[in-house]
Amino acid sequence: MRIHDQKLQTSGCRLFLPLLFLFLMPGFHCSADPGIQGLEGKTWAVRMAESIMARRPGKYDKWDYVTGTVLKGFEEVWRITGDSRYYEYIKSTLDAVVREDGTIEGYDVKEYNIDEVQQGRMLLFLYKETGEEKYKKAAARVRSQLDTHPRIRQGGFWHKKIYPEQMWLDGLYMGQPFYAEYAAMFGDSDSFDDVVKQFMLIEENLRDAETGLYYHAWDESRQMFWADPETGLSQCFWGRGLGWYMMAMVDVLDHLPEDHVGRELLIGSLRGLAKTLKAYQDEETGLWWQVLDQGGRKNNYPEGSASAMFVYALAKAIRMDYIDASYLPVVEKGFRGLTTDLMYKDSLGHYNLLRICRSAGLGGNYRDKIRDGSYGYYVNIEPIIPNDGKGTGPFLAACVEVERLAAE
Repeated sequence: MRIHDQKLQTSGCRLFLPLLFLFLMPGFHCSADPGIQGLEGKTWAVRMAESIMARRPGKYDKWDYVTGTVLKGFEEVWRITGDSRYYEYIKSTLDAVVREDGTIEGYDVKEYNIDEVQQGRMLLFLYKETGEEKYKKAAARVRSQLDTHPRIRQGGFWHKKIYPEQMWLDGLYMGQPFYAEYAAMFGDSDSFDDVVKQFMLIEENLRDAETGLYYHAWDESRQMFWADPETGLSQCFWGRGLGWYMMAMVDVLDHLPEDHVGRELLIGSLRGLAKTLKAYQDEETGLWWQVLDQGGRKNNYPEGSASAMFVYALAKAIRMDYIDASYLPVVEKGFRGLTTDLMYKDSLGHYNLLRICRSAGLGGNYRDKIRDGSYGYYVNIEPIIPNDGKGTGPFLAACVEVERLAAE
């Protein structure tokens, strides 16, 4: 590994599937792990949420997809605990940037950055909870971006204005759950076809038939230096890219009408992806690799954010009956890997999720890095850090989903 991992020493606590959910529940202690002995019966979701708030008191951060991803995790923790502190943390973060007229500090529709749509989900959440018009106005402003956002010839949203004619896996999570929820809330039924179309374009253009995995990105023009001149595809199967995509699938299904033909299409794709992920899960750790199909290759590493995303999506898919219970062992192994191999309790009593790729993109000279989509780029160039919100947000959501499974 490229970083020194300090972690909870729980190797002696190997849980069988029926005991998985005890690992979450108040009062459970593992005698092999002195670090867990002082947890005061808190679930993993609460431990991490409290640690995040301790590190970032008052509010999380600016308007940004990372902020939105973390706050979505806080929403799930609030729903399962009823603790108003988590709700207030969401509200204070948004109130720092959302004005009474619906304008949002740090957000510009004309940038046409699909990432910036993601946090709109929290506007919808607060509007439903409070009825305050400023959240509705702000959500409408975000929704207006999708009316004029540039698209490829086939109709898919560009990832960003600065990345023309490209679709990235990331973009499906950034745009489609908000798009679908907004349509459901405000009776825009015509938009559901467009939401489903975005996924079908990914299936058509980015899925590799041989492995069942999905390439990180696709350039319709075939002009970008990272794109294969014949297919337009990038080179690698990046873990977090596919994690964003799978989370988008299970979250969009929350809002897609039961009688919409797209439901069966998405569920079919989700089942195929679940089968693929089971095959690529690391046998020893239960985690998933930064470059998914290159496990054990030099400098590759089991990555925290992708693993949290897959555990969340698979657990939710089981609970919602999109996939069957045969995937419970996959969830168990993944969750155990997250909470043992990648968790560290520091001297302040805060919990830290380790081994998260800070960022990975394609194209241009970014932060003095040539983002060419090669294997070397993904494993050698981008720093590996703890507690990045792209990992901690999905970790919160994964913990809650596993806890919900335990309650059923």
